[in-house]
Amino acid sequence: MAPGETCLVKRFTVASVIAVFFAAILSLSASVIDIDLARFTTAKREQTRDLAKDLTNPVPSYVWSFFDAVQVDDWETSTNLAARMQKASGRFPGADENEIQPALRTAVWSPITEVVGAQEQFREWDNKWLRRFGREIIDSIPRGSVFFGGTDPGRFVISALSESHREGKPFFTITQNQLADGTYLAYLQAMYGAKIQLPSAEDSQKVFQAYVADAQARMKAGKLKPGEDVHVVEGRVQVSGQVAVMEINAMLVRIIFDKNPGKQFFLEESFPLDWTYPYLVPHGLVFELKATPQPSLAEKDVAQDQVFWKKLVSEITGDWLGEKTSVKEVCEFTDKIFLRKNLDGFKGDKAFVKNDDAQKCFSKLRSAIGGVYVWRSDRAKDDEERNRMRAATDLAFRQAFALCPTSPEAVFRYVNFLTQTKRMDDAVLIAQASLRLDSENQQLRDLVRQLREKQ
Repeated sequence: MAPGETCLVKRFTVASVIAVFFAAILSLSASVIDIDLARFTTAKREQTRDLAKDLTNPVPSYVWSFFDAVQVDDWETSTNLAARMQKASGRFPGADENEIQPALRTAVWSPITEVVGAQEQFREWDNKWLRRFGREIIDSIPRGSVFFGGTDPGRFVISALSESHREGKPFFTITQNQLADGTYLAYLQAMYGAKIQLPSAEDSQKVFQAYVADAQARMKAGKLKPGEDVHVVEGRVQVSGQVAVMEINAMLVRIIFDKNPGKQFFLEESFPLDWTYPYLVPHGLVFELKATPQPSLAEKDVAQDQVFWKKLVSEITGDWLGEKTSVKEVCEFTDKIFLRKNLDGFKGDKAFVKNDDAQKCFSKLRSAIGGVYVWRSDRAKDDEERNRMRAATDLAFRQAFALCPTSPEAVFRYVNFLTQTKRMDDAVLIAQASLRLDSENQQLRDLVRQLREKQ
């Protein structure tokens, strides 16, 4: 081979290597996906295929395209396909009957929607706090337990970060919000039915009938809950709306609880499930659902709860919020950090206070624990216990408000508590501070007006 030819080959080879290298870098930068989200997506794709094997109607091809798009972190394509799947499922308003895909109205919908939800959570959350949320819950729950997720992160993040959601490792994750959906129950049966006892289709039908009968009786007695939509059409009782669905979900949670007496149960609150309150004990970010009703919350349980949240809130906001911190001081903090966005001298976590999803989630969980303290204070056996529960309530709600002063749970639960304990000035301060951050919120405007009138 002539010298010139050798030189040409060498130049060509080097150039090719460089081109391939940079192409790989560009390809990698365009398709970076969180390793846990990638693992979860792969597992849920496989689960979807397994569930689809026995279906008469095929799963539309764009479902597999959706999984592909998630795997390469193609947000635009995956969200467009997710919207198409949602329309085709017929589960959401505005569905075209001609476009509905029967396969998406079966159990295969659950693993699909879990990837949709997980991808959204991984995109919207600050990664550090997403993992902190997941690890705080996962590491605190014993293996083999049953965990009822309540929020979207409580379902999707916990499922994605678990060793294997499908195999119930390290524990069985179930969303309390979807138990009234028969296809979700079928999904749970396929996934966990050989390992834990779950409601059957017959159980679900009996629960629905029992709820309708109870709702009808309460309607006649004028005792329906706010937002509980119950009416009679042509002699038949019809129920609808979120409150009614959660009442049915609560009854199905109870069946799972009763059918698995040897299991430990943990719950992240979505909407309050009334029957659970006597059984709930604070457990880090969530609750343990004890096997039997607790006559009261032990001092050690309350103390452990306060130690956990003081450490966490101090890490997020700086170590300034304690038992004697006034409502006024809390509102001054939220004005400075969230309204004026002045982080001068701020000793907390700047990433957290810039991430709405993390704020809302952690605040909601703290508010939920405050809600259980309110329930306990209302049923206290004596003044000492009532005062102890009220002090725990007040601290929990102040912490929840400091974490997210626009959280509806933090604002309205705390204002209700302050009103009931005749602290109208503090109630007005909380409502006004939240309104300053969300000035177009009509509910907050009405709340401030009503409180001023009472004041």
